[in-house]
Amino acid sequence: MMNPIGGYFSLELQRNKSFLHNDGILLNTGRNGLEYVVKALGDVQLIYIPYYTCNVILEPLDKLNIPYRFYYINVCLEISSKIDLKEGEYLLYTNYFGIKDKYIKSISNIYGKRLIVDNAQAFYSEPINGISTIYSPRKFVGIPDGGIVYCSGKYEIIEYDESYTRCSHLLKHYDLGAGGGYEDFHINSAKLHNLPIRKMSKLTEAMMRSIDFEAVKEQRWKNFRVLHAGLVNCNDLYIPEIETFACPMVYPYLCKDMNLKSFLIDNKVFVATYWPNVLDWCQVDMLEYQLANSIIAIPIDQRFVEEDMDRIIRLIKK
Repeated sequence: MMNPIGGYFSLELQRNKSFLHNDGILLNTGRNGLEYVVKALGDVQLIYIPYYTCNVILEPLDKLNIPYRFYYINVCLEISSKIDLKEGEYLLYTNYFGIKDKYIKSISNIYGKRLIVDNAQAFYSEPINGISTIYSPRKFVGIPDGGIVYCSGKYEIIEYDESYTRCSHLLKHYDLGAGGGYEDFHINSAKLHNLPIRKMSKLTEAMMRSIDFEAVKEQRWKNFRVLHAGLVNCNDLYIPEIETFACPMVYPYLCKDMNLKSFLIDNKVFVATYWPNVLDWCQVDMLEYQLANSIIAIPIDQRFVEEDMDRIIRLIKK
């Protein structure tokens, strides 16, 4: 097939620049990363998953009829007690807020290849050799979809996805501001539900190649450090030494003030809940319920600067 000559221009995006994790398996969504892992490993009979995690993780398990069991975590966001895995059983652990790199390295020595790491909130964390690892880059940068997987097994995927119908919120954000694209963001996110597993679209990959990931990381760390310096003494959540994790997704803040989240939102500091489904899965007296209900995920991303972080600190300490 001959390429056409002439006609209209496309978006001027980078096509040849490498990007973080471009040596992984590039897929159309992060949740399909788990489907890829299950199919590539070939012997998965049961997966242990934490109560405290996003419900989209169940989508590929239900699709493939893979049984799962829930496990508990402790106040340090770590597995509450060792799980003895039988043949064909695997354990999925979520790298919470991107701050549990050191812990993941320690449990990789316990569970080995039976460990599956969900790095959806930890895009900058390095995969561990031989450990199946899943990334969701759209949690960190403005792209419509996409997932990246590292896995020792292989599963052939031929078709590319197409993302052009899921970009309206990104375009509206430019012209209309965040509020102008908010409804489209939810509509486009819903389109990712039960997508067949495919290769990352050429559009999403080109967007990834156009992003300065080092600059993104640098600004995230600047913002995180400002918040940590200002809030560490009143944060009830243990934050590991900052040298032990690659780059966080948010600054997780835990306190007893149940009105703080709504107060921040009223003051245009939009904080997400991780994760609403946990409130349905768990009893009110369970730690996981309390974490989902009380942790405030403060944005630290590359759109913001030190003055924004200072404003958040003032609001919290008001």
